Amino acid sequence: MSTTTLVNPADESVIGEVAHTPLDEVDAAVARAVRAQRSWAALAPADRALALRRFAATVDAHVEELAALEVRNSGHPISSARWEAGHVRDVLDYYAGAPERMIGAQIPVAGGIDVTFHEPIGVVGIIVPWNFPMTVASWGFAPALAAGNAVLLKPADWTPLTAIRLGELALESGLPEHLFQVLPGRGSVVGERFVTHPDVRKLVFTGSTEVGIRVAQGAAANVKPVTLELGGKSANIVFADADLERAAATAPGSVFDNAGQDCCARSRLLVERSVLERFLELLEPAVQAWRVGDPTDEATEMGPLVSAAHRDSVAGFLDGANVAFRGSAPEGKGFWMAPTVLLPTRTDRVAIDEIFGPVVSVLPFDDEADAIALANSSIYGLSGSIWTRDLGRGIRVARGVESGNLSVNSHSSVRYTTPFGGFKHSGLGRELGPDAALHFTETKNVFFSTQE
Repeated sequence: MSTTTLVNPADESVIGEVAHTPLDEVDAAVARAVRAQRSWAALAPADRALALRRFAATVDAHVEELAALEVRNSGHPISSARWEAGHVRDVLDYYAGAPERMIGAQIPVAGGIDVTFHEPIGVVGIIVPWNFPMTVASWGFAPALAAGNAVLLKPADWTPLTAIRLGELALESGLPEHLFQVLPGRGSVVGERFVTHPDVRKLVFTGSTEVGIRVAQGAAANVKPVTLELGGKSANIVFADADLERAAATAPGSVFDNAGQDCCARSRLLVERSVLERFLELLEPAVQAWRVGDPTDEATEMGPLVSAAHRDSVAGFLDGANVAFRGSAPEGKGFWMAPTVLLPTRTDRVAIDEIFGPVVSVLPFDDEADAIALANSSIYGLSGSIWTRDLGRGIRVARGVESGNLSVNSHSSVRYTTPFGGFKHSGLGRELGPDAALHFTETKNVFFSTQE
């Protein structure tokens, strides 16, 4: 049986091996999930809600354990990892309210009564990325379970440990056996079988746009719905009338959080030309003060990149780039990279492609129309920020930018109470928010005739 050797990205020490799930075991897991789902869907909504609350409580009791696992496996700073584990608990708590509130409709018709029901899809296959293993997984499995489905979760090869532990905690909480199964392994085996297996009725994929396109093609060939959350090259737009000090002070967090390994990273910093020089003067000390180091240290704001291969990929973007200034990073063992600010042209590769590392490109714009056009010049449209004191401008620009998650005078992207998803090559569909559980159902329409 093949395995993946897991490495701590902060010191390059080997922390274990995880066996890959072979194809026959994927098929067996699907069969088990089909049976478990039927029993789960037959439970009273209140009982499903209670089971999810117990799962949330069990996660809450293991927040520190999950956070420590994420630090070792992913290199996330402990403060971030602790928030991520708590976020999983909160997402479960939120969707525990869904089973009793999945209300259909009574539609006026002639000659009878028409009623709709929200029926669970069945077995849902969820494929999650390596950058936020816990949080992204919960966005799929919590609403899917709430809607009465079974879940098969494939974690990323590099960062499977928290997903595996969540599967164990689900059983410890009393969730029915085989209802939530975690299947580590290669995407070409486990993920591909999710796509082709007729009993996996829906797919949720978070990852690169390139792979997402292949998942969508396979889903279309098998006529199954798919939710995709893909890449990003989000814009942080700073107008001359903005609070420049605050915009500059918060900019590092908008792009260097999780070492820039975030589809929502504001990796294009668009600044009105008239204040560009002043803004860069404010930005440089903020970048140099960004604390990069030991992820077990409570004061650390940014840890290492996830792997040597990924670090080398990010570094390749910097060859020949116009570097304005850098922050600092540890030397020696670990996959470290200093936060980097570039001054490219609009057509440079670093200003167009998703780098997925602690690198930001600063680009000037001339006026509001130019800012919107520049923000929309990307094939992506996932997130972004707008900094201005003009309320009207904030509204106009937010409506004009082609992106799914925007914030004005902040860098907020994700709240489990609001929908999340992208425009264009950043994906299809929406996760989170009050309607997420409904996305894991089929609407059944039933007409009751009153004619004798």
